[in-house]
Amino acid sequence: MNTLLRAGVLAAMITLAACSSSGGDTSGNANRKPPVAVQTAMPVQRVFHTRVEAFGTLAADSRHAQTLTLPQAGQIVAASVTPGRRVRRGQTLLKLATDPSARNAYQQSVNALNQARDELTRTQRLHAEKLATNSQLDAARKALADAQAALDAQARLGGAQAVTTLTAPSDGVVTALDVALGERVAAGAKLVEFAPQLALAAQLGAEPEAAARIRPGMTVAIAPVYATSAQPLPGTVAVVADAVNPQTHLVDVLATIDGSDSAGLAAGAALSARIDVEQFSAWSVPRDALLSDEQGSYVFQTEQGKAHRVDVKVVSPDGDPVGVDGKLDPRAPVIALGAYELSDGDAVKAQRGERPAK
Repeated sequence: MNTLLRAGVLAAMITLAACSSSGGDTSGNANRKPPVAVQTAMPVQRVFHTRVEAFGTLAADSRHAQTLTLPQAGQIVAASVTPGRRVRRGQTLLKLATDPSARNAYQQSVNALNQARDELTRTQRLHAEKLATNSQLDAARKALADAQAALDAQARLGGAQAVTTLTAPSDGVVTALDVALGERVAAGAKLVEFAPQLALAAQLGAEPEAAARIRPGMTVAIAPVYATSAQPLPGTVAVVADAVNPQTHLVDVLATIDGSDSAGLAAGAALSARIDVEQFSAWSVPRDALLSDEQGSYVFQTEQGKAHRVDVKVVSPDGDPVGVDGKLDPRAPVIALGAYELSDGDAVKAQRGERPAK
């Protein structure tokens, strides 16, 4: 019996050894995780900007706004525009019937000129017949010149025309119409407030703390508030106020819009703006690559087929890519897609078609 027992124990040991050598090990390769498929992007150094947000409207730049007048008194007989309308150069804005007194003064000047011309002609004939002196001839010539100057002055004052047309001096926007149809106005009265097309600017307001960092010449991206699909317009900060506006409690910032026009925006349109107040260099990585936990923000880089955690500080969180600061290896790709599945040291397999870091 002892011999049979020993033979059974030996057979069991041989069976266990065979199982172990044929793949029954539960602590070796069977527990090894397969590589995680990921997409990567090379980290690059790029210039980022610190931005200040501001809001306002598209309005006439007060430095270039114009007040249109006419030199004569009269009555408004036609008004062809309304405030806020965009007009072309030479387009009729309104018509003024010249005051009768101005017309009368002009006609008197015409009569005086004709009389002076006739008098000069008569004096020249008498002088030729030795019946008028040189001084009399000179006086007649002077009288004609004075009469001509008086007529020219009356013409410039508008008396030459029964009805005068006020036209747009350039392409632009009528910002205000200060008279009504049938109204009588004095000579030189304000009739129309006009903003040339190139004089439309973004009148913005910024928080006082942020406005302290804004300087003329800084670039600004301007966009209409109610047209989210529109591309931002490039602009430049022109003027920064030195005091807080008592009505808005913000600091006024005037920004000109670069280019020949304002992309068809109407005067008074609500605008948002981002002003670049500072620039700095940082690592550019895709937003999907950025992760965070209780220890802070981090990214994974691939090294010899494994994921390596690199702690970073986010210095430009807006948009995609984002800007980070950390000890990144410029030769090691950053894991952009699939990073959320990883732990430090996990095996990874990069798919074809690496994403650029932009």
